[in-house]
Amino acid sequence: MSNKKIIIALDNNDNITQILDLITELKNESFAFKIGYEFFFNFGIDGYKLIQNQNVKIFLDLKLHDIPNTVKNGIQAISKLNPFFTTIHISGGDDMQNAAVFSKNNIKILGVSILTSLDEKQTEKYYYNKNLEKIVSDFTNYALVNKLDGIVCSPLEVKFVRKIAGDKLILVVPGIRPEDYKDKNDDQKRYVTPQEAINLGADFLVIGRPITKSNNPLKLIQQINKSII
Repeated sequence: MSNKKIIIALDNNDNITQILDLITELKNESFAFKIGYEFFFNFGIDGYKLIQNQNVKIFLDLKLHDIPNTVKNGIQAISKLNPFFTTIHISGGDDMQNAAVFSKNNIKILGVSILTSLDEKQTEKYYYNKNLEKIVSDFTNYALVNKLDGIVCSPLEVKFVRKIAGDKLILVVPGIRPEDYKDKNDDQKRYVTPQEAINLGADFLVIGRPITKSNNPLKLIQQINKSII
């Protein structure tokens, strides 16, 4: 594993010049940069290539979830962009996961377990089960059986996911907030500090707004890197 652990999420900015400037500032302190729907729908392939030209790893986080043939074709198209990571929803089923793995080429396929914006009330409503540990544990086993490269999970589930997966899955963990971070509009329900997530067994930490909206992003990421050595 790389000694760099932080993946910077770029989805909260609609100014491509500012995004490219941020990448230039932070790329030596980061493992990769995450592009999701917001960026991709705003800037498309051209924007993607501008970031790719910065010689950085890209996590293309499109969370595919469809019938197996559609996901297979989607992964084949994504493979032409050569991201380091891309995502599918584990809940899409075994055939869908297998189709993604079959088509991945050199991409690492991460399975999304339960979104970090969902709490027990929401998982009970939509998964008919408020036991997050049981749902995520089952999804981890499905990811192992279907030979995904890794899993995206809440930091609160990292400990038992790591116990189930051992070193067979890369654990990429969103919902990370520095200890002093405060934002009343934050939609993350389940989060921990960077140090806590690493101690629990996370391989990589996805951090967006706390860094990208900081008054001094470089200083903050350097502080986080020191805290997780």
